Amino acid sequence: MIALLLMLAAAPDVVPGGDAERMHACLALAGTDPAKAVTEATAWIAASGGVPARHCLGTAEVARENYGPAAKAFEEAAQLADAQQWANAATFWTAAGNAALAGGEAGRARDLLGKALAHRDLTGPYRGETLLDRGRANVQAGDPAAARADIDEALKLVDKDPMAWLLSATLARRQGDAERAEKDIEEAVRLAPDAAPVAYEAGNVAAMIGAVEAARVAWTRAVAADPGSDAGRAAQTALARLDRPQSEER
Repeated sequence: MIALLLMLAAAPDVVPGGDAERMHACLALAGTDPAKAVTEATAWIAASGGVPARHCLGTAEVARENYGPAAKAFEEAAQLADAQQWANAATFWTAAGNAALAGGEAGRARDLLGKALAHRDLTGPYRGETLLDRGRANVQAGDPAAARADIDEALKLVDKDPMAWLLSATLARRQGDAERAEKDIEEAVRLAPDAAPVAYEAGNVAAMIGAVEAARVAWTRAVAADPGSDAGRAAQTALARLDRPQSEER
């Protein structure tokens, strides 16, 4: 989801101050030479660059996987956008929250995403995806009740997103709610039958209820879909554990 939300923040409809051309050039540079884009954006900020300069800096730092500095740059962009009453200020808060989450700062991510959600103009699917991101942050922060509330609200807005149902099913499984986990993973599979993360979680849910052969089928599908992904590798491990002789488990 982080890629989607950074893309949404990447090209504001209106850039006050005539900085649109420079911003787009800097963002393009972030995609090809992020280190050079950091230098460009930093110099721009020093010369009184505002929201666009910080936006470029954040995007370039994400490209370099420097998530802490990226979150800081996006947060500063969001603060300035709020002060200047930009129509899309919420997307900068969302980008800041996603960067913090990618950097493992769940509590900070939750706060930043909360500031995005406080904007009334963050509506529809964009609001739904931001709720999902805060749900993920709440899971990482050890607050499953808050995560459940966010995910349930998100599902009302993005019920065609298989990853929303996947997140919901995973949370339900972790909370021991087999009925909810089964229902939600079935919806995720219906929407994205060939997605490795969905197939892997389908195997986890099947294993939870003791449907060993169904778990094997789902994990095998996850490996076939994307063997090199995190889900594909986890499914391979699950299959190996399933096929291990009981004597080796002792």
